[in-house]
Amino acid sequence: MSLRGGAPRAGRAAGGGRGDFGHVLHAEWTKLRTAGGTGWLLLLAVALTVAVGCGTATAVKCPDPGCGQDAVRLALTGVTAGQAVIAVLAVLAVAGEYGTGMIRTTLMAVPNRITVLTAKAAVLTVIVLACGTIAVLVSLVAGRHILPGNGFTEAHGYAPLSLADGPTLRAAAGSVLYLGLIALIGLGVATAVREAATAIGITLGLLYLLPVVTQVVHDPEWQRHLQQIAPMTAGLAVQATVGLPGLPIGPWAGLGVLAAWAAAALLAGGLLLQGRDA
Repeated sequence: MSLRGGAPRAGRAAGGGRGDFGHVLHAEWTKLRTAGGTGWLLLLAVALTVAVGCGTATAVKCPDPGCGQDAVRLALTGVTAGQAVIAVLAVLAVAGEYGTGMIRTTLMAVPNRITVLTAKAAVLTVIVLACGTIAVLVSLVAGRHILPGNGFTEAHGYAPLSLADGPTLRAAAGSVLYLGLIALIGLGVATAVREAATAIGITLGLLYLLPVVTQVVHDPEWQRHLQQIAPMTAGLAVQATVGLPGLPIGPWAGLGVLAAWAAAALLAGGLLLQGRDA
């Protein structure tokens, strides 16, 4: 009797029971939901994404037919700003625990460290995807109302922004996925380096400095290659709805490059989490 009763308890303690991952998910959700600043950061991410998108849509004009602008991409420009807040949120989801020492309690409760990281990634991704969906939809609605006043009309070759249009739907869905992948990069980097300021610096550097380096390179072929592997320039290709043949990388292929960056960051974070003390 004691042997039969003891095995499930041991499995649960080691994180191996069938319901354990659900408990870990709930714990990670509770930690992220109750952490100071989470709600404000999510609100800031949405507000910044929408505000920058509206500002861009208001500033850019299309006075003549065929002005060459990508109306969808203009409306979604704010993603380039909102991603910084998402990256900070992702970093703090891990680095905050290291800063307070709570990570030791977490790993004592769930000794399987990959289970902990997986649960953190799952909870963070769901929250960011929900937040990103709101930001992207509001940006498109705002763009639909603002852009026609600046010349983006059917007379100039621009139909009203609508998710019924395939390229627009792809740009919108891709932008939401883009934000989710940015969060996973931040999570992986923070797990690897454990210190908030350093992790934020690395993550934002990957996003914003690589495009600057790309512009410094004068060789067109090298510049194109750098644009194909830089996480932000490659990932944001998914927003393009015009001039696709001239892009350094295709929309979904670019998002795939960003997914590879996220996978690499999580792999590095997972390996270091497994191989060292908390």
